[in-house]
Amino acid sequence: MITNPLLELKSLGQSVWLDSIRRGHIQSGGLQKLIDGDGISGETANPSIFEKAIVGSHDYDDAIR
Repeated sequence: MITNPLLELKSLGQSVWLDSIRRGHIQSGGLQKLIDGDGISGETANPSIFEKAIVGSHDYDDAIR
C-alpha cells in the first residue's frame, strides 16, 4: 500500500503549508484539491511571495489595470 507522506504528517499533528500563493491556483480549485487530497493546511504569503505571484503570472493583470 502506498501512503501519502503529507497525510501521515497531518495524522501526527503537523500542518503543511505551501510557501506560495496565486489567485489562479485558488480560483481553479487546485488549492482545494491539495487540501482535500493531501491534507495541506493552506498557503503562506509575504511581500516576496506576493511579488512572485504578481510578476510570475497574468492572474492579477485585470485587477492592476
